[in-house]
Amino acid sequence: MTNQEDFIATVSHELRTPLTSIRGFAQTMLASWDRLDDDSKKKFLGIIEQQSNRLINLVENILSVTKLPNESLILKNIPVNSSITPVVQIVQQQYKHHKFITLFDKSNPSVTVDLEKFQQIMINLIENAAKYSDEGSTVKVLTSHTDKNVSVKIQDEGIGITDEDKEKIFGKFSRIDNPLTRKIQGSGLGLFITKTLVDKMHGKIVVRSLDKGSEFEVIFPAYNIEDHVKCSVTQ
Repeated sequence: MTNQEDFIATVSHELRTPLTSIRGFAQTMLASWDRLDDDSKKKFLGIIEQQSNRLINLVENILSVTKLPNESLILKNIPVNSSITPVVQIVQQQYKHHKFITLFDKSNPSVTVDLEKFQQIMINLIENAAKYSDEGSTVKVLTSHTDKNVSVKIQDEGIGITDEDKEKIFGKFSRIDNPLTRKIQGSGLGLFITKTLVDKMHGKIVVRSLDKGSEFEVIFPAYNIEDHVKCSVTQ
């Protein structure tokens, strides 16, 4: 089977699951509306909404994957901390039973990235940290820098990632198989998209195991005005 055929087969399987669920509960409601109590109706409608959202997210990720090879980036210098803050706030609204802590180095230099794609990377990683950890646990977002690089670390208190799985998680449609991830629906495309965007913007992504949970670190070259001036003069 070619890569394209494998991709189509996997996409078809991922699409079929939520579509089957939506159709099944819709058919049940249409056939048994008068016999269902209000609680059952609300439950079934909730499942239809949940699976519809899953389908939308999957389609959006598939579209992102197909556009990635030829997608153009709008690179500009952005402040790291203030670009991450609204992302944390968005995820915090979705996962209200988690605690979010931001520890930002106020002296961080800028990085040269596509702002929209940078924030997409951040939302993927921060949302994953919350999604794959228990309610009431803490998600930390830390920034720091060296002379050459700016680092963003996202730490969770989830089940962790084995050394074997660290090699797999950035693959297309790859998902870790453990008791927690089996309960969480996902396409297995988020980390593939994340790593591809990081690579396209000359960054690096690293995953580590912690005593409790995992840490994803994204590293981008720091914008250096002196280097920029030298480059401009040379050109």
